[in-house]
Amino acid sequence: MILPILFIILSFQSCSSYALVQDFCVADTSSAGPGGFNCKKPADVTVADFVFSGLATPANYTKLVKASFTPAFVDQLPGLNGLGVSIARFDLEVGGFFPMHSHPQATEVFVVTSGAVNAGFISSANVVYSQNLKAGDVFVVPPGLLHYVINAGQTPVLGYVTFSSQKPGIQLMDSALFGNGLPTDVLAKATFLDADQIKKLKGVFGGTN
Repeated sequence: MILPILFIILSFQSCSSYALVQDFCVADTSSAGPGGFNCKKPADVTVADFVFSGLATPANYTKLVKASFTPAFVDQLPGLNGLGVSIARFDLEVGGFFPMHSHPQATEVFVVTSGAVNAGFISSANVVYSQNLKAGDVFVVPPGLLHYVINAGQTPVLGYVTFSSQKPGIQLMDSALFGNGLPTDVLAKATFLDADQIKKLKGVFGGTN
């Protein structure tokens, strides 16, 4: 019993020591590994590593969903490395939406700054939590849960979203199902959809078989 406790204590001490001797770990984006980015040498760090000006305008819109997503993740803002946070801008044209998706290991908090949306998520107990939101409203999505955002008004939507990760992953439900080579007959059994509908969706999302 004492060994696990000792290991935990030593782990906390290691984390504390790291925090004490190093204020930050700016990402060396040319040196990435399975655990993320290595730290830049302190002599190579500049103030530019802590500044990103890309949220002033929207990224290119995706025609299929009439939406734009502009990230300020560690790739765009190296100073975020190791801090466990990030931010992004989102824009929705009239009729635009972000379809069902999840961020496996990141909590999401977003604020609507103009326009109106309907947003919601589905719990693991299959309970739906949805709400119409207007400018100034904030919505939180727990990590790993399927969620969506839809423009619910007659004007474009602008908002900003933060994540509890420097580089939150994303899995789009439709792309996961219909954007790969999973055979149609397998998908028909797994989703209760008929083969013709599956083939149509594979055509939209680039799937095969």
